[in-house]
Amino acid sequence: MVRLAGLHRYPVKSCRGAGVARAVVERAGLAGDRRWMVVRADGAMVTARTHPRLVLVAPTPAADGLRLTGPGLPPLTVPVPTGEPVPVRVHRWDTAGVPAGDEAAAWFSALLGEPVRLVHLDDPDRRRPDPQFSRDDDRVSFADGYPLLLTSTASLDALNALVADGPHAAEGPLPMARFRPNVVVGGAPAWAEDGWRRIRIGDAEFRVAKGCARCVLTTVDPGTATKGREPMVTLARHRRFDQGVWFGVNLVPDTPGAEVALGDPVEVLDTVDPATGPPR
Repeated sequence: MVRLAGLHRYPVKSCRGAGVARAVVERAGLAGDRRWMVVRADGAMVTARTHPRLVLVAPTPAADGLRLTGPGLPPLTVPVPTGEPVPVRVHRWDTAGVPAGDEAAAWFSALLGEPVRLVHLDDPDRRRPDPQFSRDDDRVSFADGYPLLLTSTASLDALNALVADGPHAAEGPLPMARFRPNVVVGGAPAWAEDGWRRIRIGDAEFRVAKGCARCVLTTVDPGTATKGREPMVTLARHRRFDQGVWFGVNLVPDTPGAEVALGDPVEVLDTVDPATGPPR
């Protein structure tokens, strides 16, 4: 039986995530997922693609904000800010967030060695996913493009077998943390998720909006912040479709307010032939 084998939230975009036993699914994603983001002075997002040290920051949600720990810096508790939102940008999409104050800005600026600031998503219903793959009432947090990302333990095992047989075998095996999923399923065949179009996890139903085209963020070791070549080299050899390389699928919730928990059954409600690769 296919079941929910992992459940993860990432309070601050590009910083370390944490596994949880259960979570409420909101329209914009898991409650508490990617509700904070580091930005430049012009509001553009800052991620571990260009600033790998972000993966070494461990954010812990607190009752009234966020507690941050990171290398070489004192722990910092950041209250939820209450000021006016300012324009910020996730990739090419404009949205808004509330600045978290000078102390948080100084903390992240010291970590990254350049002026940045932390912002909070005061209204998770502000931003819509890519209209090409979503409906008018769909919403997304500060995540790259979609409310949730699903990966499969069998697909990771298959990928790691390919890495072990490739030119950079010494970099493997890769942990699932490289791919920063929200939900991880176990018990399905490798790459079966390519053919899924609608699924149910416990009482929560989801559409598969599209596959997830991967980027250099997956080459950053989440434990050390060092960059390698994998999995991009192996994905380019074995998982290249439409000039992208793919691992995992993006989900959009159809039953906001439902709760998911580890061990929940995963039911596939609608499928197509997965042989052509993920939806894109």
